[in-house]
Amino acid sequence: MIGVINMIKRDLYMNRIRPFINKELIKVITGIRRSGKSIMLELIKGELLEQGVSANNIFSYNFESMANAHLCTPQALYSELNDRIKNIDSKVYLFLDEIQEVTDWEKVINSCRVDFDCDIYITGSNAKLLSGELATYLAGRYVEFAIYPFSFKEFMQMYRSKYPQITDGEAFKKYIQYGGMPYLGELDYQDTPSIQYLQDLYNSVELKDIVKRNKIRDIDLLERIMVYVMANIGNTFSASSISKYFKSEGRNVSTETILNYIHSCMDAFLFYSVKRQDLVGKKLLSVHEKYYLADHGIRQAVLGSNTQDIALVLENIVFLELIRRGYEVTVGKINNKEVDFIAKTPQGLIYVQVCYLLASPETIEREFGVYENIKDNYPKYVLSMDEFDMSRNGIKHKNIRDFLLGNLSESNPKDADEL
Repeated sequence: MIGVINMIKRDLYMNRIRPFINKELIKVITGIRRSGKSIMLELIKGELLEQGVSANNIFSYNFESMANAHLCTPQALYSELNDRIKNIDSKVYLFLDEIQEVTDWEKVINSCRVDFDCDIYITGSNAKLLSGELATYLAGRYVEFAIYPFSFKEFMQMYRSKYPQITDGEAFKKYIQYGGMPYLGELDYQDTPSIQYLQDLYNSVELKDIVKRNKIRDIDLLERIMVYVMANIGNTFSASSISKYFKSEGRNVSTETILNYIHSCMDAFLFYSVKRQDLVGKKLLSVHEKYYLADHGIRQAVLGSNTQDIALVLENIVFLELIRRGYEVTVGKINNKEVDFIAKTPQGLIYVQVCYLLASPETIEREFGVYENIKDNYPKYVLSMDEFDMSRNGIKHKNIRDFLLGNLSESNPKDADEL
């Protein structure tokens, strides 16, 4: 899978990981299946080799490979590592891909940390990787890096390497359809193979990371819930509203079951939930969250409606870009109006509204008018696909492509003029 994908250096992530290379903290790389975690390990290994580390000091295992199936118990894995490391006098580097396939893997990692002079990198496709036993064995001794599918900027680097004459607008149409899963570059973004690959990815996440890991029996119900959430990305709804929807179809499903299934999808990094924040009462609201999808290309493969639902898809793209850049994101509620995103870092925040086109006075008033009752001085944006700048009253309007290709600091909203 490395090949042409390795041309994309993923500097956003490497810049975050680089300060921790050769430090004793365990580097934990998480994200949805096939989002590029293995590529990140290859990029890190490449830097180590450039720094003069011997290839003999680097040990790599992918635990989804049958070649390593015999190592998926803690005793077998530790014995393997001990045999290979014990005669090496200098620091060794361990790269353990999809570590959740190893039972009690936490004990192995902790023993390696204690027994060997080593620098450890692990990846996993489940959020529970960082809960439970890990908190006991490795508390305070690891740092996590979330990896997402290609941003539009990364997508452009890949797409332009294959189709140099493509315009930003034409490339963005392709991105809206197929999203940013890295391996699509190996398929040259051809329509039929791309859809087939994304469907296979969706099935793999469902069966391996959701059904199998959570021992789900009612697979039909799970699939219905997954499709419902995908069809309603960016819309406010609750588990009770889904329950009522199923009841209207003659099927009684408890809200607890629905929540459990959605949380299982979130653990597999398929969905992200976004809480609502009352801007008047300054508190988080406990009902009617929004959900977004890890990659909108999966939605196209399953529902085939990204261009028809372009407003929802654009909102999903902007949400992912904000969290990719390091923002903590909530939805803002002010009286009976809603701000799509409040994006916060320790240094401050920005407000972001997303729409397809500012095509009527009513739409312009809705998107800009929501800011009228927000009296602070933090940057406020309206993002749309319009080509002309419609900024007004200190509220900045940006084309969504310009935002995605921009260089906004991930940690300092004061640099938001670059957005």
